[in-house]
Amino acid sequence: MPTVAPLRGLRYDPKHVGALSQVIAPPYDVIDSALQTKLYERHPANVIRIELNREEPGDSETSNKYTRAAKFLKEWREQGVVMQEPAAALYVYHQEFEVEGKKHVRRGVMARVRLERFGTGNIHPHEETMSGPKQDRLLLTRACKANLSQVFGLYPDPQGEVQALLDKAVAGQPPLEATDHLGVKSWMWPLTDEAVAAKVAGLMGPKPVFIADGHHRYETACNYRDEVAAANGGSLPPDHPANFVLMMLVGMSDPGLVVLPTHRLFVQPSVATSAELAAKLGDRFATRPAGKGPAAAHQVWDEIEGENEQGTIGLYTAGDQVWTLARITPAGRALMDRVAADHGPAWRNLGVSILHRLVIGELLGAKEIPTPGYVHLVREVVEGLETGKYPLAALVMPATVEDIRKVSETGERMPAKSTYFYPKLASGLVFNPLE
Repeated sequence: MPTVAPLRGLRYDPKHVGALSQVIAPPYDVIDSALQTKLYERHPANVIRIELNREEPGDSETSNKYTRAAKFLKEWREQGVVMQEPAAALYVYHQEFEVEGKKHVRRGVMARVRLERFGTGNIHPHEETMSGPKQDRLLLTRACKANLSQVFGLYPDPQGEVQALLDKAVAGQPPLEATDHLGVKSWMWPLTDEAVAAKVAGLMGPKPVFIADGHHRYETACNYRDEVAAANGGSLPPDHPANFVLMMLVGMSDPGLVVLPTHRLFVQPSVATSAELAAKLGDRFATRPAGKGPAAAHQVWDEIEGENEQGTIGLYTAGDQVWTLARITPAGRALMDRVAADHGPAWRNLGVSILHRLVIGELLGAKEIPTPGYVHLVREVVEGLETGKYPLAALVMPATVEDIRKVSETGERMPAKSTYFYPKLASGLVFNPLE
């Protein structure tokens, strides 16, 4: 039963920094060098300087991007650029954004959530993690002694009871506002009402939480807690800040929850024509030509989305510039059950699992391939194919929130790039001090 609690967050004082839009940034893992430079230039107190500080010539163990980040945070607190909330608060957080011309509003709340190692409680992962990002985030956490960006968690709330309570509590109050580099608008309301916080904690207590994004940050928080405990004789008081992590909690039924697909652009394998592809897929898929030329991806994707079946995939062969619509057959399901017997039914049903394990690995015989290009919008697929770099492309359905729940509850993790929750949460709205 996850413990959800308010926090005395650290946040920018608008009187010092002006518009919050000037100091927020995306999470570290979607920032390239060009955006990093742009954010550095946007404002001298932009959160990029702590979230993803630059490497500099002459960096050493004692002077590096992590120590500089800690120095900035310390100076900003001393100068009043960043202030601490006078009372413990929940942070109601809405994001307004557009996808393919349609407007959405995703609603949630940022809070402290008590850490549980995956597999020991009611907080569940859905993706694998890598050692490099965890080491990077651990070094940053050690230096700054704070959570600098939120983990993104989902919880079941079919009636929207928790969010209705939160929105009612902040109704009529002006929010803090910021707009990011993609035009995504963030609205945040610090909520210090203890009675509301207690009700939220009571409603959330019995619910499982599924990590949507931020697996590396969550596991890093667990590792940091264990380090702090070891340095304090092996245990910490239950209310020690290091026992908690900053998390954005969104109801799984929230109408603004958007999961984008992650389509693939393959350098390998190469299949010459749609006829060769159909022959290799055999009776495992029912196939038919569905369009010619890269731009036909739009009509193919419309058909796939309309079917809303994980086992329907669009495949493009550059040799003849033909799109093939492939629907898995009972024979394909049977083979998938055999070649992926090390996974459960929920994992084997995922479109990305079928694509990589059955189509690419088994039927095309390419078990070891270079990492494909990952894109989320159909126009990005078209643009990629028009470069002539990719002999094969795949349009694949995203895993749904329900898929995440089913796979996570079995203790399994999804293949890489199964989900992409859009938009990313803004870093720089609130930090969670860990001491």
